[in-house]
Amino acid sequence: MHVAVIGAGSWGSALASLLRSKDHDVVLWDIDELTVSGIAATGDNERYLPGISLSPGLRATTDLAAAVVGADLIVLAVPSQVTREVAERIRPLLPTAAEDCVLCSVTKGIEVETLMTMHQVLESVFPPEVHPRLTYLSGPSFAVEVAAGLPTAVTVAARDLVYARRTQIAFATKFFRPYVTEDVIGVEIGGCAKNVIAIAVGLANGLGFERNADAALITRGLSEITRLAMALGADPLTLGGLAGVGDLVLTCTSEKSRNYRVGYGLGQGEDLETVQQRLGQVAEGVVNAKAVHLLAVSLGVEMPLCNAVYRLLYEGLTPQQAVDELAARDLKHELPGRPLPDGGDDA
Repeated sequence: MHVAVIGAGSWGSALASLLRSKDHDVVLWDIDELTVSGIAATGDNERYLPGISLSPGLRATTDLAAAVVGADLIVLAVPSQVTREVAERIRPLLPTAAEDCVLCSVTKGIEVETLMTMHQVLESVFPPEVHPRLTYLSGPSFAVEVAAGLPTAVTVAARDLVYARRTQIAFATKFFRPYVTEDVIGVEIGGCAKNVIAIAVGLANGLGFERNADAALITRGLSEITRLAMALGADPLTLGGLAGVGDLVLTCTSEKSRNYRVGYGLGQGEDLETVQQRLGQVAEGVVNAKAVHLLAVSLGVEMPLCNAVYRLLYEGLTPQQAVDELAARDLKHELPGRPLPDGGDDA
């Protein structure tokens, strides 16, 4: 199988290495000449995966047309806010790929300008005959662990399970186990919104809160994510799976999470620019916070934790003010739609 992986960040490089380990012919594309030349010269990606040896024979290029030609699988691993731009560059090249080429988005995000998830963005760019071949991979998966060959389970979503199955088989190894589902929107919302909750958990830990707070934020965060996903037609069971609670727990409980580290830095009193500069990579949750907030408002979905993170990042709310406001909210029933006996509202 010839595979083009578009985007040589940590996630794209890790997946390219995994695919190459299965003897697929893999070309890794990126616009950054320095990253590409480094991979070509050493076989590794020292900027994004320092100390990790990528699979031998992995090729890298800045020539998008050369990467796509003859591809049986195109993996889109670029940040959410440039996915449309990159997809538009790929569209005229698709006739040079294999006739039944499958596309797989591994990006977790919502386009801020349109409030579209990645499947909606890609369906707006590619012609209708391509839509059944669009697949989406998400779930609890740190790139560095995947690149190191450590056990990982993820979810592959597609409207047509025939193509989800093809993507599943292409990626599956002894240590990397994909499951399949038709619930594209549930997988996408889970993968995006969990980044915002991870900032909230990191913030709480930066303020000195401990495991009680972590458990409360993760659980109530899952409730918010599920409400948003269901408002868009998702199956709530998806949010109890790998792309929901699985990804949420991973991202909220490890310092490997860039989004957690953003929150932790803010809780320690650092400003956002300083935290992001130290990371040296994109923390999608910063942009996700705006997109999730705007989408929730547009749908009339209550998401107090995500709203607090949004206001913290974009409206000057201080960490302590965020804590105080959340603590002062009216007491609720835990389950949505359930009134209190004295007439109080639901969760």
